Amino acid sequence: MAIILNPPAPLPASFTAPTLFLAGSIEMGRASNWQQEVEASFAHSAITILNPRRDDWDASWRQELANRQFRAQVEWELAAQERADLIVMYFAPETQAPITLLELGLFARSGRLVVCCPAGYWRKGNVDVVCARYGIPQVPTLAELCAEAARRLGAA
Repeated sequence: MAIILNPPAPLPASFTAPTLFLAGSIEMGRASNWQQEVEASFAHSAITILNPRRDDWDASWRQELANRQFRAQVEWELAAQERADLIVMYFAPETQAPITLLELGLFARSGRLVVCCPAGYWRKGNVDVVCARYGIPQVPTLAELCAEAARRLGAA
C-alpha cells in the first residue's frame, strides 16, 4: 500500500520504500488534480509518494521569504525533491506551471526525472530541448508517466 505525504506533514528522517515526487502543474482551478490519478495508479505499490498539492493552500499567502507558511511549503517541496528516488513532472497544457519549469532546471542533471509535456503546453519546445540536452526521458501521456515511474521504482 502506498504511503502518501503532503505538506505540511514533516518528511521522515529516512524512507523505508522507494520515493516518488509529483512535480507539475497545480494551478488551482486550471490544472486537473492529476496527482490523484498518479496516487491511484500506485495505490497497491510499496512506495512513498511525496505530493506537494495541499487542500489547505491559501492563495492569499504572500509569496515572499518572510511568510512562514509560504516558505515552509517551498522548503518542503525542495527537500522532498532532493530526497526522492524519482521525480515525475507533468506539464498540463492548460497551465503555465512556472515553478515546474524552475524545478526542471534545478533537477535536470539529477538523473532522477521523467517528464510528460503534452502538445499544447506553452513552452513545450523549451522543455523538449532541456530534456534532449540532459537525457531526460519523456513520455506522451499521464498513463505512460505512471508506467515509466513504476518500472523505474520496481513497482510495476
